[in-house]
Amino acid sequence: MRFGIIPPVRMGVTADPEWMTSFARHAESCGFESLVLVEHAVVVSDYLSTYPYSASGRMPLPDDCRIPDPLDLMAYLAAVTDSITLATGVLVAPNHQAVILAKRIATVDVLSAGRVRMCLGVGWMDEELLATGADPRSRGRRTDETIAAMRTLWADSGPEGATFEGEFFSFHHAHSFPKPVQPGGVPLHIGGHSEAAARRAGRIGDGFQPLGLDPELLTVRMDQLRAAAEGAGRDPGRIELTLSGYLPTTSEEEIAAAGEAGAVRLVASTSMSADLSEIHDEMSAFAERFGLSGSGS
Repeated sequence: MRFGIIPPVRMGVTADPEWMTSFARHAESCGFESLVLVEHAVVVSDYLSTYPYSASGRMPLPDDCRIPDPLDLMAYLAAVTDSITLATGVLVAPNHQAVILAKRIATVDVLSAGRVRMCLGVGWMDEELLATGADPRSRGRRTDETIAAMRTLWADSGPEGATFEGEFFSFHHAHSFPKPVQPGGVPLHIGGHSEAAARRAGRIGDGFQPLGLDPELLTVRMDQLRAAAEGAGRDPGRIELTLSGYLPTTSEEEIAAAGEAGAVRLVASTSMSADLSEIHDEMSAFAERFGLSGSGS
């Protein structure tokens, strides 16, 4: 089992360069495999959309929470770390123009020496999508097309360049360099909780990061993923499953259960504290408890 870590976004610390430098370096020294960052381009304070991971229907982040752009933050963190994977969880794909997003992701992958993993989702806040120019009604099709267009641009298309003709994006004889360091391009995982997310992961994802699912519903979603993969002529066993945890309380039993469910990675949230020494101690204790490869010192 590999372990990722999410900083305490709610505390506004991810926009603090000194805080995040120390956090990232300590996570790396502890042996965490990846550092996972979230995205909200804007938060519309009077949103009517339902946040699907809370009984209240409201997300736990304050409206004025400082949430930096994850790709820009990943580029910054690439310069202050050496080996930890830099990931998103979740980037809202319909917020972005596919050609520009492909360039930005590839650039960070090159500058980090191939340390990028992207988890993409369709977004839940309609008001945010509308503010970025996307139509919530077509978010699923747009996300599928964004993934296809980016992979087309990342592939070696030779002197003729890349050609893509879609509903939302089209280009002909296009050359986008640098290409990602990683063979086949940057891994694109699918985040979400719905049947559509599971099927998308099966059809076109390199991984699936389900959110807020109990074990019974996770089993259903994995069956849907496998059926979609097989229908697309893909090997379901090659699609990575990433599950979530909570750093202070994760137990050996929970990790074993995640492994039995097929997970290769657990992404853990820290406690909600801006006290850096407290978070460091929390990471070190987790690393020692589960035998991560770093010392955490």
